[in-house]
Amino acid sequence: MDIKSILFPALSIGGLGLLFGFGLGIASKIFSVKANPLIEQVKEVLPGANCGGCGYAGCEAFAKAVVEGKAPINGCPVGGAKTTEAIAKILGVESTESVKKVAFVKCNGTCEKAKEKYIYDGVKDCVQAAALQGKGSKGCEYGCLGLGTCVSACPFNAIKIVDGVAVVDEDLCTGCGQCVAACPKNLIELVPYDSPIRVRCNSLDKGKAVKVNCEVGCIGCRLCAKVCPKDAIVIENNLAKINYDTCVNCKACVKKCPTQAIVNLKEQL
Repeated sequence: MDIKSILFPALSIGGLGLLFGFGLGIASKIFSVKANPLIEQVKEVLPGANCGGCGYAGCEAFAKAVVEGKAPINGCPVGGAKTTEAIAKILGVESTESVKKVAFVKCNGTCEKAKEKYIYDGVKDCVQAAALQGKGSKGCEYGCLGLGTCVSACPFNAIKIVDGVAVVDEDLCTGCGQCVAACPKNLIELVPYDSPIRVRCNSLDKGKAVKVNCEVGCIGCRLCAKVCPKDAIVIENNLAKINYDTCVNCKACVKKCPTQAIVNLKEQL
């Protein structure tokens, strides 16, 4: 084979590669978009958890949204007030007060207090278990299955399973919301850290239908709503719900609840 028939095509292709590379290099300089330096500054003061609790893909995406005015400066649940103040200083705006929120599991149906329909011996995953007949083995189809899907989802090791029910360590919880999204029963919600009065039940059943499966469930009796001096409790779908904006933590509902479904977390510590 003639060496020229190999050498010339190789040189031609190599030359074209260099030419195209040079052209792309020039084009990248001409058409490049300079990044706003504030984005990197905001990113630096973020905790770097990339948990998605802010509603964005990660800290960099959130920083860009904040600088562009598409996200609030207090939108990082992990960083809290300290991070909000730092971002406000960078952007030269007034700091917005941030209320710390934590995850709360609306179930107190422990192994002792709640009944089981059958023995579950499958994969330790709440999503798969909830897809079975009756939404899992628990007698109350609204209750925590205790298989730890929320535990695996939490990037801060703030959740553990205690006596068959997920329990949140509120001092470790950052309110990122990963467990809220992971729970197939929708029984985890974000609530104000400074509001210790909670309804520890997620059942939409009423009266005897609740008591058959769990001795500490909300039976929708409305006694809590009647005794509340601030009208901070309403009954929706047979379940008591607290308005944390008007609740003054007077504990009247805790004392009145006949099934102890409403608790004062500070007294349980």
